[in-house]
Amino acid sequence: MRNDNKKSVIVGIFVFIAIAIFVTGVLTLGGQQKKFVKSFRLTAVFDDVAGLQTGNNVWFSGVKIGTVRRINFYGDSQVEIVMNVEEKVKDYIRKDSKATISSDGLIGNKIILIYGGTTQAPPVEDGDRLVSVMALDTDKMMETLQENNKNLVTITENLKVLTGKIAQGQGIVGAVMTDSLLAENFKSILENLDRASVNSNRTLMELNKFASGMNQEGSLFYDLTHDKEIYKSLQTSVNELQATAENAKNLTDNLNETANKLNDKNNTAGMILNDEEFAQRIKHTMIYVDSSSMNLNKGLEALEYTWPFKKGFKRMEKAKAKEGA
Repeated sequence: MRNDNKKSVIVGIFVFIAIAIFVTGVLTLGGQQKKFVKSFRLTAVFDDVAGLQTGNNVWFSGVKIGTVRRINFYGDSQVEIVMNVEEKVKDYIRKDSKATISSDGLIGNKIILIYGGTTQAPPVEDGDRLVSVMALDTDKMMETLQENNKNLVTITENLKVLTGKIAQGQGIVGAVMTDSLLAENFKSILENLDRASVNSNRTLMELNKFASGMNQEGSLFYDLTHDKEIYKSLQTSVNELQATAENAKNLTDNLNETANKLNDKNNTAGMILNDEEFAQRIKHTMIYVDSSSMNLNKGLEALEYTWPFKKGFKRMEKAKAKEGA
């Protein structure tokens, strides 16, 4: 009898321990899954949940605040995520907050990450839908990394070829690094450039000094830019030069007009200068006039010795002789 009682007690102790372990496990799992915490519901719609499952955690500001309750298909090809979130964080999540899918560690389970939100927006309410932001796709990231690795290999091979050519003295860089004469020439060019820069700086300093001297009071440039009387005199001179230029232009126009008239055969001067036939006629006329004047002189000389005029010429000579005496 005593042995039966002892066995019953031992069995009872093991059953009690098993029940305690079971209750503790249920309470622990329930605490982790937020089963026994007062909560409210939030939703978000994604194009792709990237392996997210029911029961995965919801995080906010680095704190686990809930779990994924349901995953439903939505619309044509989207997925709606229903989340159970602790009631105590309700006042900290704003209506303009965003939800995205992330990972719990590098290769851990998928989680819902709630972030953002401003104090200008009111707190969320039960059943609100958050704006969803698609996270980076790890598959696409791996494809990009693979492509980048290929590009890196290509770049490394090209650098290997380039450095080999440089080491062999090929190309400008290789020639500069291996040809001592070319290196000396390059060094000489750099020295000349340095000397030219020094001369340029000296020239700029001289120009600055010259400009400073021009702006000093008493210099011609200063007087020209600051003395109003000189400005008025220059303005008057410029106006006079402008008037002179206009007069010269008018004179030139008149001379051009006169020259055009002289070149025109329809007037006397133009006919004299340009009509050869008329010029020949005038020449012949002048020859006739000269010949006539010579004949007239000869006739007048001959009249002195003719009988009717002989006595008259003698009286004239006597009168001139008396006036001379």
